[in-house]
Amino acid sequence: MASTACFMIVSRNDIPIYEAELGTASKKEDAAQQHQFILHAALDIVQDLAWTTSAMFLKSIDRFNDLVVSVYVTAGHIL
Repeated sequence: MASTACFMIVSRNDIPIYEAELGTASKKEDAAQQHQFILHAALDIVQDLAWTTSAMFLKSIDRFNDLVVSVYVTAGHIL
């Protein structure tokens, strides 16, 4: 079974500043744009959850087809 993961670091202004794709799935041309679209859709959920929980790891906050979004939030809740 092929699997892939996308790791992103996002700045305060919701701009991806680092992106890496890891895994064995074949690379698609539109995969990077799809990952950024999913990330921006999940950021609204993260911004709401970051202030309602003390957890730094927010597991499975959003799903899109077979992709799952999990997030680490900084201690100062800088998003």
